[in-house]
Amino acid sequence: MSIRRAAGTTAGAEPFIVDGMVPKHEQLRGRLTELAARLPAGSPLPGERQLCVEHGVSRITVREAIGQLVSEGVLVRVRGKGTFVAERAARSRLHLASFHEDMRRLGLRPGTAVLDVARSVPPPATRRALELPPGAQAWHVRRLRLADDQPMSIDDAWYEAGVLPDLDRQDLTGSLYTLLADEYGCTIDRAEQTVRAAEADRATGALLGVPAGRPVLVFDRVSYSGGRPVEHAESTYRGDRYELLMTVELGRS
Repeated sequence: MSIRRAAGTTAGAEPFIVDGMVPKHEQLRGRLTELAARLPAGSPLPGERQLCVEHGVSRITVREAIGQLVSEGVLVRVRGKGTFVAERAARSRLHLASFHEDMRRLGLRPGTAVLDVARSVPPPATRRALELPPGAQAWHVRRLRLADDQPMSIDDAWYEAGVLPDLDRQDLTGSLYTLLADEYGCTIDRAEQTVRAAEADRATGALLGVPAGRPVLVFDRVSYSGGRPVEHAESTYRGDRYELLMTVELGRS
């Protein structure tokens, strides 16, 4: 049992939150943000009653502060169990690398679940990106990418069948860029991509383990080998687990 001090604190705890220029829920939000930063992902947060006692605030204040942090992806609620520290976002520097290389560089264990491999006529946007004639077929590969066994992204990619004639007989659970280089002599040396924000639909959310409507990052990429386009991919990343780091310099005219 904590012993209340005369100055309005509990033994070993921070001073009680009091009325001031900053609203109480914002003060508590700051404290909980600092607490979450010190704890490993998945750690339970103290219960509402304990937070009320430790910080001298009402349950309404506690719920408002926690609700904001849940919406920001700092905390996550699990029905019937409590509130926990959310997974930290993997911060990737914008560069040309395979998913496996990227995750290992970030200290995460990469994994892949192959969802589908089929040879068919691609949609018009892909046909143009791969510079294919009308009616030409390409390999359609869909994979769920994992980091430390947790869903990170969905890759929906097309590959030129003429360059990779037996792609369906290869092991697609590893790095496809390594496979292309080692098995087909097709090293990816350049890519053009756009990044946009979107909301996960129901099917995407089910694969990524997030509710429909959650923010995601969508990468649309065309990859080249020796000037020849060989891959058109759309990769959808969980917005709460992945962020981009880039260096921006002053342009010179």
